[in-house]
Amino acid sequence: MPSSIPPLPGLTRYTWWGAVPEGLLTKTQLDRQGLKPGSDPVGQVLYHGNCYAPLYEESAAVPKRGCSPAQRAALDRARELQYVCRRCGDRRDYPLGSGRWCEPCSYAAGLYAAHAKAQRFAREIVGDPGAALVVVAAGPGEYAQPETVAVIRVHDQELLHEGPAGAYGTAERGALLDRLDVLLDGRRVVHETDRGPVSRYPSMLVTPPGQLVSSERDGLHPWLSPHRESAEKADYVSRLWRNWFAWTRDEWSSMASEPWDQERGVWVAWECTAQAADDARVLVALLHRIAEGTEPVWERAQWIEDGHGEPELPRRRRRRTTTTA
Repeated sequence: MPSSIPPLPGLTRYTWWGAVPEGLLTKTQLDRQGLKPGSDPVGQVLYHGNCYAPLYEESAAVPKRGCSPAQRAALDRARELQYVCRRCGDRRDYPLGSGRWCEPCSYAAGLYAAHAKAQRFAREIVGDPGAALVVVAAGPGEYAQPETVAVIRVHDQELLHEGPAGAYGTAERGALLDRLDVLLDGRRVVHETDRGPVSRYPSMLVTPPGQLVSSERDGLHPWLSPHRESAEKADYVSRLWRNWFAWTRDEWSSMASEPWDQERGVWVAWECTAQAADDARVLVALLHRIAEGTEPVWERAQWIEDGHGEPELPRRRRRRTTTTA
């Protein structure tokens, strides 16, 4: 309900219900009698704080047209369907809202929507002839120093640069940064990961040893941040694969996570080595498989595990998450 409905100009205002003359009723009052207004409003009454309701002459009201049996049956059916999940058919004791998903199917639909978006975003990247993936490789350890760097064009998987990272503060590292500034100027830049290890962040190339990675340094070189259209749509291979693979900890999870098991701990679909060029080729091939739809999906993804198949997304959501192959 709106907090304020201004009065209509030129009509008498009544500031309390007891002041309203007999024979003047609101639309709601007429509706309760099976009537509707038959003329323009002749007054208005203040109600609910600062809201005014138009008043109509009861004598000028006309009967409301009733529903036909077919219309009544259709309305009853529509009301009944508000309690039935559109996907699994389970009935709930409460209305399910405009989407008509039960909770389990709502989680499955959300994960599937993110899965479909990952493919659409991958297709955009693969289809961009200038998009380039930057890979910074290091030895073991969360904050290990960069050892090699590679840049690969995603569209045709051509390696544009590979070589040592050099040590921080040396001429070799400075020459590398200058080379990447020129090579990546104007390109759509893709990064490997958004969740670590930190040693594989491109920002490590401008971070002094022993200091934490900070986004404050990203302004020095635009490619230190990936292409980003929104918080949701940022070009990280790990994020695209995570949403595509659709691993979750339990059936009530509404967001995909990196897979985890007792043997390996957290794992991804590619090896992280100290050879940036080899890793770059693997990552670009992964992007192509996601774009083509051939990259494996977790066999227990919620829309597969529940046995009800791929959710049929609402028309508005479908336009945003799918594209023609």
